[in-house]
Parts: sequence; structure tokens; C-alpha cells
Amino acid sequence: MKNIIFNTNFIKQEAQKLGFDQCGIAQADFLSAEAPKLESWLKNNYHGEMHYMQNHFDKRLDPRLLVEGAKSVISLTYNYYPSELQRQDTYKISKYAYGEDYHFVIKNKLKTLLNRIQEEIGLVNGRAFVDSAPVLERTWAKKAGLGWTGKHSLLISKKKGSFFFLAQLIIDLPLAYDTPYKTEHCGSCTKCIDACPTQAILPNNTVDGSRCISYFTIELKNDIPNSQKGKLDNWIFGCDICQDVCPWNRFSTAHNEPLFKPQNELLNFSKSDWEEITQEVFQRLFKKSAVKRTKYSGVLRNIKFLKQ
Repeated sequence: MKNIIFNTNFIKQEAQKLGFDQCGIAQADFLSAEAPKLESWLKNNYHGEMHYMQNHFDKRLDPRLLVEGAKSVISLTYNYYPSELQRQDTYKISKYAYGEDYHFVIKNKLKTLLNRIQEEIGLVNGRAFVDSAPVLERTWAKKAGLGWTGKHSLLISKKKGSFFFLAQLIIDLPLAYDTPYKTEHCGSCTKCIDACPTQAILPNNTVDGSRCISYFTIELKNDIPNSQKGKLDNWIFGCDICQDVCPWNRFSTAHNEPLFKPQNELLNFSKSDWEEITQEVFQRLFKKSAVKRTKYSGVLRNIKFLKQ
């Protein structure tokens, strides 16, 4: 037991050194309570054209199928709330995409954490996950005691709000497990539901992904439906509306990650700058950004839709 406590404390201390704000640990096991929820969500076609959500159903529910002999799921949060925002009179992109692509930035930190675990503790097998594999990250973060699921389906921390990335390290090492977060602190507040222009936020902490502005501006590869005209509120990559109106985000503080710092050019981009953007400027401005996911053609499609 002494080794388990030592190893757990070591991992949490190293996570903090790497810039993670929170680190919680849950026992790797089958998520029996999530199985019917996920099945229902898929049956209702809330994933729209995100067909990858249908893949690896079993792996989404059991981390032991992702890492042989998995004993622990380490959940971590990494703040991305910026100190500066885009000018208000322009087309908008989500705050998480202001800087370098979080997939690579966070993944590198997770790999460093795993290396330090292996150097200190010995032969430990594990895998790092950052929103890129069949892992129910919000469920694991909740089980690890990091927060509760808001009505907008995002994880909320009492001290940090919700402007943070979630990441997981699944390893075959037994650790001391944290107490799952059981109390939800949204109460009767419906600000995120009321503010959503496309009415994507449904009862029971569920989001119809196929109606979310982020889905229309990033995931959808076909034309945006005409039924959404006048509803996208100038968003051309992602959407932060439900987080911006959440009272818990009054506790959000600016991050200290240099790789997430936005370029001044991006913050000052006007509508006309966006409308006249060339492929060369797009490639330069978003060379290492998550915005590349929607591609130059996708950004132009989104702007064209907003101008109709």
C-alpha cells in the first residue's frame, strides 16, 4: 500500500510540474452505466455524420481493451482560457484554437509524464489519449473527481470552470483512486440551454451533436443546411457560447502555456480580412493550429454561409 500511495503522489506531482491543473485517478473498469446512454445517443443519430463515433463501441466502455492489463485511468485538465480575445466585430473561432493544436501539445506532455513514471517506478505499460481515440474522457474525469457534467455536457470544475482540455493516461499500474464527483452544481440554471442558437442542448445533460454549431463548422463536410441560416452567430470554427454564458466560468483564469498564445494578427483579423484570406495566409496563420481541421475550403464555406 505504501508503494501505491508513493506512486500516486509522484504522478500527481509530476503532472503539476508539466502544467496540468488537475489530476485525478479512477480504477480501470467497464463503464456499465454509460453503455445504455451511449447506445441511446447513437440510436438518436445525435452524432450526425460523425460516423467514427459508432466505431469501437466496446473500447469506449472498457479501457482494458485499449491497454492490456490496465489498472488505472489518470485524468488530467489543462487550462486554455486566453488572456486576450478576438476583436468583437469579426468572424469567430473557438478559444481552444487560438494557439497551437492541443492534440500535439498535450500529447507530448502526456508522453513526458509516462516516461517519468517509467523512469521512477519501472516497467509500466500505458497509452496517452487526447480527444483522439475511443475514450469517454468526461466520464473518466468525473469518476476521478475532477468535476461534474454540465447541462451542456462539458465537464465543469468548481475552481476552474470549463475552459480546459481533458486528457487521459491509461496504465497497467494500480494506484490510489479518487472519489467520483457525484454532486452537480448547475441547479436550476439554464443559461447554456437558453443561449444555444441551434437548440442543440437537450435535457439530461445531453447535446444533439448534429445540431451543434461546432458540428456545422468543423465536422460537417457537406453544405450547412439552410435551416441554420441566421443561427451561427458569426462562428466559423467551433463555438463557445454555452461556455461563455456559464456562471462557473467567472473562475476562469488566463493560461500560462506559451504554445497556446494567439498571434496578434489573428486577434485583429477583421471580417474583410477573413473574407479575403488566401490559401497562403491561411497556411501561415494556422500552420500548427487545430483550425486546419476544417481546411481552407471549410472556412470559406462557413464564411459564405454566414454572408448569405
